Formats: sequence, C-alpha cells, structure tokens
Amino acid sequence: MAEENQEKPKEKIRDEEKKEEKKEEKEEKKEEKREKEKEKKEEKEKKEQKSAKQSKPEKQKEPKIRKKISFWKWYDKNHKLLFFIFLAILAACIVYLVVFSIQTGDIMNKDITLTGGTLLTVFTSDSFDLEQLEAEFASELGTSVIIRRIQEPYSNKQVAITIETKAEIETIQEAAEKIMNIELNEENSSIEMTGTALSESFYNELITAIALAFLFMSIVVFIIFRKIVPTIAVIQAAIFDIAFALVLSNLFGIRMSTAGIAALLMLIGYSVDTDIMLTTKVLKRREKTINARIKGAFKTGIIMTITSLVAMMVAYSFVQAGLLKQMFLVISFGLIGDLISTWLGNASILKWHAEKVR
Repeated sequence: MAEENQEKPKEKIRDEEKKEEKKEEKEEKKEEKREKEKEKKEEKEKKEQKSAKQSKPEKQKEPKIRKKISFWKWYDKNHKLLFFIFLAILAACIVYLVVFSIQTGDIMNKDITLTGGTLLTVFTSDSFDLEQLEAEFASELGTSVIIRRIQEPYSNKQVAITIETKAEIETIQEAAEKIMNIELNEENSSIEMTGTALSESFYNELITAIALAFLFMSIVVFIIFRKIVPTIAVIQAAIFDIAFALVLSNLFGIRMSTAGIAALLMLIGYSVDTDIMLTTKVLKRREKTINARIKGAFKTGIIMTITSLVAMMVAYSFVQAGLLKQMFLVISFGLIGDLISTWLGNASILKWHAEKVR
C-alpha cells in the first residue's frame, strides 16, 4: 500500500510536467508565429517604401497644370496700357502725315482727277514693261508720269494702257507714238483733260464735305448720349481711321482719286457704326458689369468689322476697275484702323468714364 501511494504522486508529477511541456511548446509556437508575422510586416513595409520611392519621380515628371488666365481679367488690369498704345500709334500717324505734307505739299498722293492734267488711253493688247515705259515717258516729257494697265475682269487680258501726266495733249501723243511705236487715232486712243483750277475746286469741296460730316456726326452723337466724353471718343476714333488709311495709302504708293476721297467719307460711317454700338452697350445698359458689357459689344463689333473687311478684300480681288479697286483698298485700310481705334482707344475711354460715373 505504501508503495502504491508513493507511485501515485510520481505519476501526478509526470502528468504535470507533461502539461507544462505542452504549454511551453504552445508558447514557443505562438512566438514563432508572431516572429513570422513581424517578418512579413517588415517585408511589406520595405516593399511599400520601394514602390513609393519609385513612384516619386513619376509624379515629378507629370506636367504641371497651368492656371488659365482670363483675357478679360488681364484687360481689366491693363486697359490703360492699351490706351497708351493706341495714343502712340495715333501720334505716329499724325507725325508721318505732317512730315509727308512738308515733303510733298499735301497729306496724300493725288492723281489727275484731284490735281488736274491729261489722261491718254491707248487701246492695245501689246504687252509693255510698265516701269520701263514710265521711265521712258518721264525722260521724254520731262515730268512725272503714271502708267496703268487695264484688263478684262475675268480673263485678265490687257485691253488698254492709260498714261497720266501734266504735259500738253500734243506732247503726250507725240511721245506715245514714238515710245510705243503706235500711230494714234480716234479708234485706238482717247484723251481726257482736267483743268487744275477745276480739280483743286473739286478737291476742296470734298475736304469740306468730310469736315461737315465730322461736325454733324459730333452733334448727333452728343444729342444721343448728352455727354462730352463719349462724343470725343467717337470723333477721335473716326479721325484715327482716316489718318491710318491715309498713312497706309501713302506707304503703298496709292494716288488718291475721287474714289479714294469717297472711301474716306464712307470710313466715317463704318467707324461711327461700331463706336456707337459700343458706347450704347457700355453706357446705356446697366444689367451687367462694365467688363461684361464691353465683352458683349466686342463679340458683335469684331464680327461686323471682320465681315466688312473680308467683303472688301474679296471685291478688291475680283474687280478690275482701277477706281473701284482703290475704293475697296482704302476702306480695307480704314477697317483695320477701326479695330485699333475702337477696341484699344474708345473701349478704354468708355471703361474709364463708366467706372468714374459709377
């Protein structure tokens, strides 16, 4: 019995030892799992760090998105600068015309319809070098000569050559027969003569007509808006358009005829059209901001002017009559000037005036 009692506690001790061993094994396994999990986490973190490093240069390579700058915000800040640019162009035109008038005696080149002289038209299909022909006539007559070619509208076939000069009729006919080797008669030639006094009188009447057009235009604009600033803005825009057209005409060597003066008169109408539209939208309407009103007027006005400009250039390309070509070209020059005077000059003046009144 005593031996049995001694064996029982030994068995209990062994059982307890086994249990403890099992617990220790379980704990060891748990620790191993924890270590493995830690290792896995560390590996994941390293991979993430590597991928982050690799993605950083890609982000730097991505193009930066630039913020769009609104033209009208820029215009709001710089409209005074645009006005000074307009004034600089206007001053340059005035200086050029003053210098030109000092050198030539007038602000434009004029043909015989405005200066007086003789126009000889020779109906011939023979081709001539016009520059060489002008040089030969000038040396033969001892005075300046303008020679033009007249062509059919669509075929561009030469039908005649015109010779303009201040020389006497008989002298021109003799020089033409000698230089062009043609015997002139009533069938193959025609001659027109305009007196100097008559041409000067006609020219002065046209200048008076332009001055009266400016005067009545100013009165009408003042009656409509009842303010001095808008009236001055409209007048200066029309003056700029005419001055700009004259400068370009002189630079291109155009000799103004009665058609050219008529084109200058028409430019007053074109100028007043866009300027009154702009002034009405800026000063008469109150439902939007000043910039929004100018923007709306700009969309309408630019379409009007560009449409007219394209029409004039197309007409200039297809028409062969010299007087009509000159008219269309002078109006085109004025329309280009109108874009400058209206949107750099007049719009800036009206914006300043509207902000001051507000």
